Amino acid sequence: MNDASSPAALPQAPLVLDVWCELQCPDCHVALADLHALRARYGDRLDIRLRHFPLEKHKHAYAAAQAAEEAIEQGQGWPYVEAVLGRTDELAKQGEKLLVKVAGELGLDAEELDTALIDGRHLLIVDADQAEGKAIGVTGTPTYVIGGERLDGSKSQEGLRARIEEIADRLLAEADQRQ
Repeated sequence: MNDASSPAALPQAPLVLDVWCELQCPDCHVALADLHALRARYGDRLDIRLRHFPLEKHKHAYAAAQAAEEAIEQGQGWPYVEAVLGRTDELAKQGEKLLVKVAGELGLDAEELDTALIDGRHLLIVDADQAEGKAIGVTGTPTYVIGGERLDGSKSQEGLRARIEEIADRLLAEADQRQ
């Protein structure tokens, strides 16, 4: 007999992959291909979470992180992140103008996004992500954390997707065995 309170009836929570990212970072743009492949392979079993780690060397990264949070609030987080990452050179030149322009292109409320940048309503989220990243040893982007293991992609993406898949496969198999 299987009732709603038995462990087998509870849905399995997805495995979490935190991606410490910076939206003016060309390496983070390159990492999008790996994130797409991971989404395709694991679907709903892997929750890919954007974590902000704006680097001082990129003048508009902090504003871009705040804009991404507003896009998340408006229901278009990942499409916005991907659109901005696809235009890192333009972001370096245009700054906040580009952030608002991309919002409009995606059908977001660009005026609200601009207001969010002005009033700083998402500062705490960005600051908290950055502080947590520093606390766990993030020094560059992209950096991934899965199953408590930190994988630094800021030097090279080589082999990282395979390592993430190896960890995810092991953790998901362990979770399936417990079910």
